[in-house]
Amino acid sequence: MARYGTPAQCEQALVAARWPAGFVCPSCRCRHATTFERHGRTHWQCVRCHHQATATSNTVFASTKLPLTVWFLAMHLMTQAKNNVSALELRRQLGVSYKAAWRIKQKLMQVMAEHESGRCLSGRVEIDDAYLGGERSGGKRGRGAADKVPFVLAVSTTDDRKPHHVVVRVMPFTSAAVADWAHTSLAADAVGLSDGLPAFRALRTEIAEHIVHVAGSGKAAVTHPEFKWVNVMLGNLKNAITGTYHAFRLSNILSVKTRS
Repeated sequence: MARYGTPAQCEQALVAARWPAGFVCPSCRCRHATTFERHGRTHWQCVRCHHQATATSNTVFASTKLPLTVWFLAMHLMTQAKNNVSALELRRQLGVSYKAAWRIKQKLMQVMAEHESGRCLSGRVEIDDAYLGGERSGGKRGRGAADKVPFVLAVSTTDDRKPHHVVVRVMPFTSAAVADWAHTSLAADAVGLSDGLPAFRALRTEIAEHIVHVAGSGKAAVTHPEFKWVNVMLGNLKNAITGTYHAFRLSNILSVKTRS
């Protein structure tokens, strides 16, 4: 609140983020503009093409009727909470309607998903396969269960083995799918560490080195030192879902995770 407690502070932060070296016209890239105030917000008008822009133009905040302070607080709550934040909790914290809170959350999640969609991991990368969803009574168990969503999670680590970046992709556990994922999400110089899942053999032709550790199952797999951070991230992901929602549809998870 000290940094972003007023609309003016939030607008200054947006201006600094969008144009750190000074205003640049979004239309013609000209750096010369005049300014004027309208409805309490600064507008820039390009001297070359006369295009008008504000700090919120062509952003997730464009045309919003809510104060920027509400959006900034929502960003803080969504990114700093250990568990996921439900729209109902956002409504309570922001003091807005449930519909407004839901739309804010959806827009911010979409922005984050688009930002992370091009993430490419390099260096040492821990990789694991996992599922979301439970077992239906009388249904098939294991990897072939129809009520589970398969996904791959990868965590790059720094030289001192600290987590750096994460990539999550909903995908089948096939060689073709793994190869396609590795081609877009792993750098050519990456060193991948995975368990003995046969589909991960496709990594050999996509990255510099693929190291296999047969971790087994149960506690032995969870506590394996080479997969420390990928297991931590898997636990955080599942806790974020189960700790926030009473129930969820796997089709919704599939659509969201595929975008991210």
